[in-house]
Amino acid sequence: MKYILSILILTTVTSFGQVSKVAYSDGTQQLEGYFAKAKKPNPKKTGVIVLPAWMGVDNNAKESAEALAKLGYHAFVADIYGVGNNPKNTDEAGKNAGFYKNNPADYQNRIQLAIDQLVKSGADKNNIAVIGYCFGGTGAIEAARGNLNFKAVVSFHGGLAKAANSPTEEIKAKVLVLHGADDPYVPVAEIEAFQNEMRASKADWQMFYYANAVHSFTHKDAGNDNSKGAAYNELADKRSWEAMKAFFIEVL
Repeated sequence: MKYILSILILTTVTSFGQVSKVAYSDGTQQLEGYFAKAKKPNPKKTGVIVLPAWMGVDNNAKESAEALAKLGYHAFVADIYGVGNNPKNTDEAGKNAGFYKNNPADYQNRIQLAIDQLVKSGADKNNIAVIGYCFGGTGAIEAARGNLNFKAVVSFHGGLAKAANSPTEEIKAKVLVLHGADDPYVPVAEIEAFQNEMRASKADWQMFYYANAVHSFTHKDAGNDNSKGAAYNELADKRSWEAMKAFFIEVL
């Protein structure tokens, strides 16, 4: 199947600083991502894909792209659902995210299209990482399972389960999982299965746990009530970002 890639780039100024809105497509489905150019010298042309949480492209993903650009990386926020398909509520979000979790090849394809746009925007195709939040964290792991062409993935409070029809194959990218120690949405059995999968895949992987942190601990709009299962944790947010930075220095 052939894909029509970038057709329009618009530069806009938002509350996140200067970003470029990038219109691209997957066949007839229009997609709309965001590009942030490295704000520091980037001789290796390193690029980072940002995969949003289950509500689609959001402020958290854009803020991450801007922060990555300030660190000296080209960053691109991927549009997984496509224009007109962002969920209006959590029920729709669960349905949309569920489709891609159960159809990892489709998820991997949308991630690859984002990688193509990042390369078009100036990143080296051989020096790319993928990060993701919640549903996007699941996507980062799926990208590693699909052995797309990148060096590393980082999952922030993402789901770790693998689709039942997905084979266990060797994983070449280095994997970092940043996980809330009290996350009720990722049961112990899922964690154990994931870790066994990483061993079977001969992956170079790491997993950090953050005390008193539940799901969505990097999302400032998640509130601070851990009893709801998803809540912001400032310390875990800062620590996980520093862990990602150290990981990137090592692998990129």
